[in-house]
Amino acid sequence: MRSDPSPSGDQQRREAAIDWLSRIRTGAMTRADRDAFDAWLSADEANRAAFEKAFSLWRDLKGVSIPAAAAASRRPRWPLVAASLSAILFLVYFGNDLVIFWRADFSTGVGELKTVTLEDGSRIELNADTAIVEHYSGDRRRLTLLKGEAWFAVASDPVRPFVVEAAGGTTTALGTSFDIAMSAGRAQISVTEHKVTVAAAGRTAIVEEGQQLSYSPDLPAQAAHPADVEDEAAWRRGYLIFHDKPLADVVAAVNRHFHGRILIMTPSIRDRKINGLFRTSEPLESIRAIELSLGIRAAYLGNYIIILWN
Repeated sequence: MRSDPSPSGDQQRREAAIDWLSRIRTGAMTRADRDAFDAWLSADEANRAAFEKAFSLWRDLKGVSIPAAAAASRRPRWPLVAASLSAILFLVYFGNDLVIFWRADFSTGVGELKTVTLEDGSRIELNADTAIVEHYSGDRRRLTLLKGEAWFAVASDPVRPFVVEAAGGTTTALGTSFDIAMSAGRAQISVTEHKVTVAAAGRTAIVEEGQQLSYSPDLPAQAAHPADVEDEAAWRRGYLIFHDKPLADVVAAVNRHFHGRILIMTPSIRDRKINGLFRTSEPLESIRAIELSLGIRAAYLGNYIIILWN
């Protein structure tokens, strides 16, 4: 739920938070500026929340920088090249994420889990690196999963359907709990209680308890199939459990808990299957285990970029 129901107010607050953070980082703060900043924080709790969110985003990025030309030696060194490449790749892959998270009403950072209770009593558990927009009103309960994964426990309200938009489709709860995970523009729905209706690309399907289906903007909702839905939501207990999961999906799941980015550079290995149980708190150990399991190679560029190839 928004602290300030006015979208323009939210936007102004976010822009002000970014401006204050920029001035603090550059050291361009006078005594009067510091007093004004303290007053802005104290004026509204929503201001403080906006600044903390901006700071959290910056904190995840602060270790990445492109070395200045004046600091470079005449003979290029591999660590310097690696750092520069890491920074460029980081900006390419994370730039859009910043826009997504500024749109969100609820979000989590890398490695962070959060539980949100909505005004109707429904509960959302957000996996790491997840962003959600709320569209609640008097006659509807609607959310948009912009990025990541979340588990929804829906409070009964026959008058107002509970609908989650994701990857160009919708999931409508029928008194239920379910998980939605987004990866590479595709949504995967796993139902842990009762059932949901999924509509995507002109087709509708019912997903019962213990079933799962996937869809994307170009792939209509298919018939649901049985799945280990509790394992799919094992992230809620601090684990990642995979049964014959494609490497691309596994990497997407691990990336949510890794302060950087894991990239697959050889397309042919994206669909190779993985089985395993990993701790969300140990993403690097997960990647090393995957290397050994699949017999693939990995290059570590600084602390932020891992490249996988065959």
